[in-house]
Amino acid sequence: MRRGAAALALVALALPVMAGVPEPSGYRMGDYRAPVPETLEGARVVGPEEAHALWAAGGAVFVDVLPRAPRPANLPEGAFWRDRPRLSIPGAVWFPNAGYGAIAPVTDTWFRDGLRAATGGDRTRPLVFFCLDDCWMSWNAAKRAQSYGHSKVIWFPEGTDGWSFMDYPVEELTAAPGEPVTQ
Repeated sequence: MRRGAAALALVALALPVMAGVPEPSGYRMGDYRAPVPETLEGARVVGPEEAHALWAAGGAVFVDVLPRAPRPANLPEGAFWRDRPRLSIPGAVWFPNAGYGAIAPVTDTWFRDGLRAATGGDRTRPLVFFCLDDCWMSWNAAKRAQSYGHSKVIWFPEGTDGWSFMDYPVEELTAAPGEPVTQ
């Protein structure tokens, strides 16, 4: 009897973990490198193989939202600082910092206008959002694109980690034109 109760208690404790990460009602506002939900309401979720098939077929716009590493606060004034190169999916458009939960109005405008330019103004053109594995930035950015009226939002939660694991090609990206200095 005690074993049965103990086993039942262990199962009850494991259920929340097995249930996965729930989708928040709004944007994720912190702890961006953490387990992500399996879904994004209104979006299609793809793994590396399906993302690669979309990339190979053309037509979908791949949107990378990995943030830039911040300049170290203790770096002496005048010291040289170089951003780390971003190796990503070939042909992707990179919008650093557009995946934070709260973004500055100038970043919001840059992201919105950049998506418009990347899709030629076609809000039905498929957009594939990604970052790294377990990175909420892509989830937030995909949700934000939905709020802009984009109807074919695709979320690739494994991002470049999953892409590289499959040994798919990568290239160095530069940020989309007009990148604001502020987040």
